[in-house]
Formats: sequence, structure tokens, C-alpha cells
Amino acid sequence: MQYYRKSKTLVNDTRREPTKSGVIGLLASAQGRSREDEIEDLVELEFGVRVEQRGRIIRDFQTEKTEKGKSMPLTNRYYLADAAFLVALSGNDELLISLDSALRSPKWPLFLGRRSCPATLPITLGIHDEYEDVRDALCRESWHAASWYKRRYHLPDLDVACDAHEGEISQNQADTPLSFSMKQRRYANRAVHHFRVPNPDSVHSEEVKSSDSMGFPDVTEESSVDFMFFEEM
Repeated sequence: MQYYRKSKTLVNDTRREPTKSGVIGLLASAQGRSREDEIEDLVELEFGVRVEQRGRIIRDFQTEKTEKGKSMPLTNRYYLADAAFLVALSGNDELLISLDSALRSPKWPLFLGRRSCPATLPITLGIHDEYEDVRDALCRESWHAASWYKRRYHLPDLDVACDAHEGEISQNQADTPLSFSMKQRRYANRAVHHFRVPNPDSVHSEEVKSSDSMGFPDVTEESSVDFMFFEEM
């Protein structure tokens, strides 16, 4: 997967976690919205993401030519492989139900940042009401890492990035989409608060036992994002 970070060079970098613009674009695609449709209701959703497994960055060296045969600048594109994330969204009941349904049966193909990174279905964990808010969900929801990753890294603390509250230490990211229009894509800054939480499985965990004491299965170059929705309290 690739989550674009603005660059003025011929190097297309990627963030270490999904951006809000990337997630909103995926949700809009699932609902069948066009690039010219309004997305204000999606932008207003409270957003947070937890890194389930860190993954690794890989580089794709690309060459391009125009239809007339003119060579374009060489490009280095960076992607995340073997990563997994948990996204939590909070909003009104009607919108959440619609989004959950759309992710289960999307109108358009779903991509994780770029078209070369299709999502693996099912991608939603459904609507939950047992959590107080986005942060409570990202602190308490079970760890959704692959079995090989859990065997290799025993109950690590997990990184979280979410919409910042007033007065919190934060950093600005230009990943709040105002329009996906091909005529003029526009983005606004979003204050993001980063913190780390204890692995929720450590509270009631049993020792993870590997059936193969000699090592781990081959790593595949796939990444995943799971969505969890819950109603506003």
C-alpha cells in the first residue's frame, strides 16, 4: 500500500500509516461516489488508526513514456508491504450503517492508497457500541496482526495516530480532503496526535505457541486495513 506524502521531487514517498484522505477516498469509492460528489459528511467523521503490524518499505523504480514516445522523468515510488492497520471511525448511525454496507459490497474496486494495491475483502469489522470513542476503541480492540507476526513479535506496544483534541501535542498533516475533483484537488491541514498503547491482548493473553519451532512462514508482500465503526455517544 502507499499513502502519499507531498513531495516536490521525483520520489513518491509513503507515510507509515493510512492518511485520512486515503481512507475517505476508499469509503467514497465503496459508496460509488464520483470525484465531483460532495464528501463533507465523510470528512466530519472522527478518525483514528492503530498500527497492527509495522510492515516494511519497498521501492518501485518506474520509467514512463508519453503516447508520442517522449521519455518522462524516472520515478522512485515507495510502498508499505506486510503492514496491517485498524481504522476506527465515529459518526451518526445512518452514515455508519451505509459505510459498513458499502465496504461489504463496494460499488467500485477498493485500493489501499494506489490502484496497484487492491484491498482484500472483507475489510470491515462492523459497527460497535461497546466503546466510548475512537481512542477507547483503539486502546481496547483485540490485536489484528497476522499469526506469523504475533509469533515473531510477542505483544508489542502499538502506535496510534488520531484526530488531535484541543491543547494536545500534535503535528499538522495536509490530508483532510476538501475535494477530489480532477479539476482541482484540495486538501486542508489536520492536527494529528500520536501516542502508543499497551497491546490489548496482553491483558488476557495466553502464550502464543508456534507449530513450527524452526521459524516462520514465508512473508507475502500484502498489506491490509480493517475498519471498525461505532456510534457517537
